[in-house]
Amino acid sequence: MTRALRLLLIPCLALLLAACAHAPRNPMAQWVASPNFNARQPVLIVIHHTEQDSVQQSLDTLRTRNSGGQVSAHYLVGKDGSLFQLVSEADRAWHAGAGRWGTISDVNSASIGIELDNDGHSPFPPEQIATLLRLLDDVCTRWRIPRSQVIGHADLAPSRKVDPSRWFPWDQLAAAGYGEWPDPADTAAPPGFDPWLGLQALGYPLDSPADAARAFHRHFRGRDDLGDALDAEDARILHSLLRQRRQP
Repeated sequence: MTRALRLLLIPCLALLLAACAHAPRNPMAQWVASPNFNARQPVLIVIHHTEQDSVQQSLDTLRTRNSGGQVSAHYLVGKDGSLFQLVSEADRAWHAGAGRWGTISDVNSASIGIELDNDGHSPFPPEQIATLLRLLDDVCTRWRIPRSQVIGHADLAPSRKVDPSRWFPWDQLAAAGYGEWPDPADTAAPPGFDPWLGLQALGYPLDSPADAARAFHRHFRGRDDLGDALDAEDARILHSLLRQRRQP
């Protein structure tokens, strides 16, 4: 191959690779472009904690891999309120892994993932939560994600994950309008109410009911010591949450 031919082929190859990367097309079909499409539409926001020691360590991990393989998230919020974006919101970050929430089985394709710099054993600083709330407002507004559709990683994968920990202030998020929270004025669940069916109706997978109960306790009662059964208070909370969903 002559030098001139090689020089000619290089830009052609570059153009071909670029076309494959940005507009994959089936070679079996004739390409007739239509403008009638859009990007993926996230309908859920998933909150994580990093369980690492620093923002820099988490940035490194989210751009490489952890013990389970390659991982990422759309955003990382530092303890001091600093905010980093790692993946475009229009793209599918690898943050949720195996699990499901309600009828959503491919959570990565349907969600925005937000990591919080936290070791899993400490409270979340006010500066960090303030940034998170501003981010939630921005993302929910632009993507029209229902503000109730904010969950924790452990909610969708209760047998694998515990994040965010019991220290996460779900009640503070709910007071700002994010996530779901029981009405304190609601009294006991009515006779015959099945809390396990309520847990499933809320969205929790019941492959392991015990793990789902523990994840529910962590989220809605801020406790890790309530075991794997559902009691009367759990039934009251679940009935309240589902009643609010039924309201127009």
